[in-house]
Amino acid sequence: MEDLLNIFVNSVFVGNILLAYFLGMCSFVAVSKSIETATGLGFAVVFVLTVTAPVNWLIYHFMLAPSALAWAGYPDIDLSFLKLVLFISVIAAMVQAIEMIIDRYSAALYAALGVFLPLIAVNCAILGTSLFMVERDYTFTETVVFGFGSGVGWMLAIISMAAIRKKMRYADFPKGLEGYGITMIVTGLIAMAFMLFSGITL
Repeated sequence: MEDLLNIFVNSVFVGNILLAYFLGMCSFVAVSKSIETATGLGFAVVFVLTVTAPVNWLIYHFMLAPSALAWAGYPDIDLSFLKLVLFISVIAAMVQAIEMIIDRYSAALYAALGVFLPLIAVNCAILGTSLFMVERDYTFTETVVFGFGSGVGWMLAIISMAAIRKKMRYADFPKGLEGYGITMIVTGLIAMAFMLFSGITL
C-alpha cells in the first residue's frame, strides 16, 4: 500500500508528467486560458489516462512482451515492436468514447474544448504514461495508480496555469513577452516550484 501511495504522490507532484517531463504542452498552453475549459479538459485527461494505462498494460503483457503469448502456445514470439501502434489505437478509441460522452451530456463544454478534445489522442502525455509503465515494469495495480496520478498531476498543472493566466490578463508585460512568451516563462516557474516536492518521502 505504501508503494502505491508513493507512486501516486510521485506521479502527481515529483514526477508530474507535464511539469517534470513537459509532455502534453500543446493542449496545456492552448486550453489554459479559461479555468472552466481547463478543468473540463483536465478531467477528460484523467479519465483517458486511468483507462488507457491499464488497458495498454494488459495488451503489452498478454500479447506484445517477449514470451507474452506463451499462454497461446507461442512462447518464442516477441511482438513488442508493435506497442506504439496498439497503444495509440487504444488511446484513440478511449478519446473517441469520451468525446461522445461529453457531446451527449455537456454541449457547452464540448463546444468550449473544440478541436483540443480529439487532440487528446495525440497528447504525448497519454502515450508517455503507457511507455513509462512499460519502462518501469509496473504491475497492473501500480499502472492503474500511476495512470490516475499522472492524470491528476496534469489536471493540477493546467488548472494552476489557467488560474495564473486569469490573474495576468491585466498585467503590464514588456513588449515581446505578451501571450505565449510569458506563458512559457510562467510554466517554467511552476515547474521549478514543483521541484520542491522532490524531498517528499512516505
